[in-house]
Amino acid sequence: MRSRRIRPRRLAALASVTTLTLAVSTSAGTGHLAPGTTTAGAAPVPPSRSAALAPCMIRGDRGVQLSEGIPTPDGYARPTGTVRALTLMVDFSDAPGEGSALDRFAEFFPQTRQWFRTSSYGRLDYRPETPIRDWLRLPKPFHAYGIERGAPFDPAYRELVHDIVAAADATVDFRAYDLVNVLVTPNAGPSALDTVLSVTFAGNTQAPVADGVPVANASFVYSRQDDGSGSYHRTGYRVLPHENGHVFGLPDLYTAEGGGAVGHWDIMSEDWGANNDLLGWHKWKLGWLDPAQVHCVSAPGTAEYELTPLARAGGPKLVFVPLDERTGYAVELRTRAGNDEAVCRPGVLVYRVDAGVDTGMGPVTVHDSRRDSGGCTRSPNVHAELSDATFTPGETFEDPERKVVITVTGTDPAGNHRVRVTRR
Repeated sequence: MRSRRIRPRRLAALASVTTLTLAVSTSAGTGHLAPGTTTAGAAPVPPSRSAALAPCMIRGDRGVQLSEGIPTPDGYARPTGTVRALTLMVDFSDAPGEGSALDRFAEFFPQTRQWFRTSSYGRLDYRPETPIRDWLRLPKPFHAYGIERGAPFDPAYRELVHDIVAAADATVDFRAYDLVNVLVTPNAGPSALDTVLSVTFAGNTQAPVADGVPVANASFVYSRQDDGSGSYHRTGYRVLPHENGHVFGLPDLYTAEGGGAVGHWDIMSEDWGANNDLLGWHKWKLGWLDPAQVHCVSAPGTAEYELTPLARAGGPKLVFVPLDERTGYAVELRTRAGNDEAVCRPGVLVYRVDAGVDTGMGPVTVHDSRRDSGGCTRSPNVHAELSDATFTPGETFEDPERKVVITVTGTDPAGNHRVRVTRR
């Protein structure tokens, strides 16, 4: 019964992404104010790079709307430095806010800010700001907007954003913010256990304009999400870091079948249950890793590399083996620390990244070292099979067709791992 809850949640989000990314593909990188004119709409900071890393900076096709390619196109929010997140709590005449609007705010903060601080090693200073501290009442009842699973930006969300801007404009200077969070009163719409409406419209310069800038990067969160135990205060906030991941240019990693391609190894795959971090590839894409922390294995031969735990600041974090201009294998070390404190089998994670696959279609595939084991996690609503996917010392991943072999050769007293990579 619990596993069935995952599918409606992800199908709902997938349908929403299918509609929202049309705006991304037609508008991202166009019509923006020059960086520095305002924080809103500023270009993302590209990941740290060097000439040696160039072969590993795979790129998506032009038709891919939200890809794993590096660098992320212009139009998304900056994922480094100080980022100001305008956060509004909204309600409706047919769904008046329950309790204080600041209670709704407290469901997500300071937890979301801390999650980003931990994941980015302090490189993202995420600052939620609430210039309107009461419920922002919108002029139409909730049902009049036509918000439902898979609702497109036009007309439902265009009308909603227009009314939010009109209601907030006397108090809010939208030019001062990098992104917008709309926290809808939980009694508007269905329960998250039935269907999830939460959605993000990213890079959307066709959105309504406020104070001269489009509301281009906005996340909308509905209902409440919990870990299966009813404790939404402990884990439910993580739907917002997931949605904000789109604002920073990250695609969904689940497929129509759910999170079976990546499991619980990235919050862009599953954002419920026990805490989880972002993949190392995403941290590089967001500019949270330095060039010295990424090894690009583009030439034939055999070499050995050290990996330090992804959760620990400093040290080498990612080995990438490019296969062509769009795909490659990523290798990283995941342990019980930071946002990964609930990892049930620490070890080296190996996954394939394909920048030619669109959001929600499975752009990342984790390779399972223990196929059909059933996994080791017991976290409710989490795809367990891949939870023990990591490789440990003495274990090897091999792709005979592409002639790539990755072996975990050992560890040291500090918990770092060594991997040997051979490509022919």
